[in-house]
Amino acid sequence: MKSKSIQSDEINKFPKRWHIKILQNVTTLITDGKHGDCKNQNESGYYFLSAKDVKNGNLEYSNARQITKQDFIDSHKRTQLELNDVLLTNSGTIGRLALVKNVQKVKHTTFQKSVAIIKPDKHVLNSHFLYYYLLINTNHINEIASGTAQQNLLLKDLRNFKIVVPMLNIQKKIVNHLYNIDLKIENLQNQNKILKQMVQAIFKSWFVDFDGITEFENSELGKIPKMWRIVKLSDFITLQKGISYKGKYLENNGNPMINLGNISKNGGFINHKIKYYTGKFKTHHTINSHDIVIANTDITQDRLVLGSAAIIPPLNQKTIIFTHHLFGVINHSKLGNYFLYHLFQTIRYRQNVTSYAIGTTVLAIPKEAVLDFKFPFIKGNIFQKFEKIAASIYKLIINNNMKIENLVKIRDTLLPKLMSGEIQV
Repeated sequence: MKSKSIQSDEINKFPKRWHIKILQNVTTLITDGKHGDCKNQNESGYYFLSAKDVKNGNLEYSNARQITKQDFIDSHKRTQLELNDVLLTNSGTIGRLALVKNVQKVKHTTFQKSVAIIKPDKHVLNSHFLYYYLLINTNHINEIASGTAQQNLLLKDLRNFKIVVPMLNIQKKIVNHLYNIDLKIENLQNQNKILKQMVQAIFKSWFVDFDGITEFENSELGKIPKMWRIVKLSDFITLQKGISYKGKYLENNGNPMINLGNISKNGGFINHKIKYYTGKFKTHHTINSHDIVIANTDITQDRLVLGSAAIIPPLNQKTIIFTHHLFGVINHSKLGNYFLYHLFQTIRYRQNVTSYAIGTTVLAIPKEAVLDFKFPFIKGNIFQKFEKIAASIYKLIINNNMKIENLVKIRDTLLPKLMSGEIQV
């Protein structure tokens, strides 16, 4: 979301009793995380978060470092979190935000220096108002950052950051409009999380744990149900590589092009990363909604994207392209795409596919990394039963995503107008 910096000579553009303040004058503390490093200790329960763990208004713990209790205690003295603290990434990727809404969730959390902690003065500044204000001013926040190899936002510059502050009662009214929308979005996202967990649980029960089956026999993969056999994915699918595109043909309009940025770590689709392409392409560079794509490239060394799969969501455009960094899955069997998608989430698949990784700075996998993967199979209708159940659940997820998309559009339209006083409350 684009925004302009607020200059002192622009004060007349805001309603009466809206005043430009310096951030340090409306907060009780602005600090950053620990200077120096901490010792790693897996499963300690004490988290040492960095800028990469601050995403979409929340803290992500799935890939966060865990450290020793003593290092946590030493660091926590500086970064102790309280309810309504605002977190801002101030190094590397600058301007990511989070708001502390539940102290219990973050009580064992501390931060690296790349995260700033802002404690609003509750007598003059509503924390949600500050969060929304910084959200629409991320461009200006980046403008005041410095550095060449890596951008850094100095604490002194953050403390001197200008913010337009209306009366506290006006702040609360503005926040109520926006927070109610965000709460609806969060509820829908939580519903989707539960629905996905339901499908995953059914898949695990039927095809990993084989619940209810009592007779087993040995196989190259260990014990499997009697009468089942070991098969390869190549018996059911083929893979097609996407287009090797030219950057000069990327435009704001054109054919939607699914790319590496659309693939979430460990699987899933990221909608807002779709690119649009106006160049030439061939039929085998296209894919359809509800088809599966798999990342064959990873520009990081964590291997979490490599081999990860995503199902293309419903898109209005008839022609959808995908890039050479992805494999398009051509399913020529009775195995459904939802079964395949969840098969691609299993630990054994992840271990198998990453073992094929080659490269130094950029990792890649050949088609065989996917096609040679083996799994237990039996003729019958169990796969079709799973597909029917999964399809009905994912239909609910898709409908929720459409609602979320509409709510986000409404919120993003209202946000700058409410925060500037264009719409008065």
